[in-house]
Amino acid sequence: MRTLTAPGIAWHKSSYSGDQGNCVEVARTTDGGLAVRDSKGTTRPGIRCAAPAWAAFIGGLRPSRP
Repeated sequence: MRTLTAPGIAWHKSSYSGDQGNCVEVARTTDGGLAVRDSKGTTRPGIRCAAPAWAAFIGGLRPSRP
């Protein structure tokens, strides 16, 4: 992972997050990866994840099925 400061990235917040401001935003990068940032710190750079790293992260969040 590395920090990302590219202008023009379209950040998205989950529709489930509401208006409380405690959210994580994600954006697709031009090379197929994703970037993540805290919605309270939008002037700070995001953290870039390569596509395989993001897939592993999301896969780890899903509950395993017996």
